[in-house]
Amino acid sequence: MLPITETTGQTPSLQPASQRRYDLDWLRIIAILTLLFYHTGMIYVSWGWHIKSPEHSQPMEEVMRWLHRWRMPLLFFISGAGSFFALRKRSLGQYAGERVKRLFVPLVFGMFVIVPPQIYIEWLFRGRFTGSYVDFYPNVLAFHPYHDGGTGGAFSWHHLWFVCYLFFYSLLSIPVFRWLKSDAGQRGTDWFGRIIARPGGVLLLMVVVICLSQYALRPFYPDETHALTNDWAYFVENLLLFWFGYLLISRREFWQILTGQRRIFMVATLVFTLILYGVRLRFSDDEIDRIFWVDFWYFTNSLCLMVASVLATIGYGYRYLNVSRPILPRLNEAVYPFYILHQTVIVLIGYWVLTRLNLGVYEGFLFISLLSGLVCATLILLLIRPFRLTRLLFGMKG
Repeated sequence: MLPITETTGQTPSLQPASQRRYDLDWLRIIAILTLLFYHTGMIYVSWGWHIKSPEHSQPMEEVMRWLHRWRMPLLFFISGAGSFFALRKRSLGQYAGERVKRLFVPLVFGMFVIVPPQIYIEWLFRGRFTGSYVDFYPNVLAFHPYHDGGTGGAFSWHHLWFVCYLFFYSLLSIPVFRWLKSDAGQRGTDWFGRIIARPGGVLLLMVVVICLSQYALRPFYPDETHALTNDWAYFVENLLLFWFGYLLISRREFWQILTGQRRIFMVATLVFTLILYGVRLRFSDDEIDRIFWVDFWYFTNSLCLMVASVLATIGYGYRYLNVSRPILPRLNEAVYPFYILHQTVIVLIGYWVLTRLNLGVYEGFLFISLLSGLVCATLILLLIRPFRLTRLLFGMKG
C-alpha cells in the first residue's frame, strides 16, 4: 500500500534503473477502486455478506467470481514489490518500524472505530439488535470475536484483514529479505532469473510453488476465513505472492522478462478463464464440491488463473502505464485511507438504500458504488488529509 519508488546507486546486477515505477502505483489504484465495486456487488449476489438485497444478479456474480481470483492477489504482489523499494532506502529495522506505524496503527484504529459501524448495521439488518450505536458499542469492548453471518461478538477486523496480513507478512519476511541481499541470496536470484527467462518459466514456477503449498494445506484449512488463526492455506498463498512480488521487481531485467512475455500470460489467462466458466457450465456448485476430480481441477485451474492474470497485469502495466500524471501523487496518497474507509461507507449507504429506497439491482449497485466513492473522497479531502493525527491513524505519511 506504500508508494512504489526506485533509487539509484546500486550495482547493475541488482537494480541499475533510476525511474519510478508509476505503473505499480496506477495498478494499485485500479485494484482498490475495483474493490469499491466488488464490495458493493456483494450486496447483490448470492454469497453471504453483512447486508443483502433480496434480488440477486447472476451475471454480476460470475464477473465477481473472476475478480476474486485477481484483485487481492494483485495487491499482495504489488505490496511485495513495495517492500523491495522501501528497503532500498531503509534498514530492516527502519522498515519494521515503518510497518508498525503505517499498518499496525491503522489496523488497531480501524478495529475500534472504522469496523464497528459495519457490525452494528449488520445486527440491525438481521434483527439482532434494536438500540442506538451508543448502546451497541459496549459489545465491541467485550472483545468477543465476530463470526460470519453476524453471529458471535462484535470485535473484528473485517476488510482490514488485508492490513493485518500485510503487517505479518512484512515482519515475517525480514529474514527472507536479509537472505536475499546476501551473496547466497543473490546466487539464488541468479538461478531464479535463468528459470524465468524461458518462455512461460515464471508462470510455471509460480503455479507449481503455489499449487504445492495449497495441496498441502487446503485439506486442513479449506476455507478462506481471513481470521489468521484458522486461515493458514490462504495466508501462505498470499505470502508467496508477496515474496514473488518482491523478487520479480528486484532486478530490472526481470521487469523486461515480464513485459516481454506478457502475451503468454494473457493467452494463459484467457485459457484458464474459459476453463473456469466451462466447468461451471458443465457442473453445478454441488457437483464441483462433491466430485473429487472436478473439484481438484477446478481448484487447480483457479490458482493458475490467479497467477496468470497477475503476471499479465504486471506485464501490460509496465508496458502501458509506467507514465506520470499530475494527479497521480494525490491519488497515490489517498488510496490507502480510501481502502480503510470504503467498506464501512458501502455498508452504511447500502443499508439506507435497501431499507429506504426501492431500487433495482443495477440501479442500486451504481447508486451505492458512486455515492460511496464520493463520500470516501470527501472524507479524505476534508477530515483525513489536512490533519496530522488523522494522517497517522489512516496510515498516511506525516
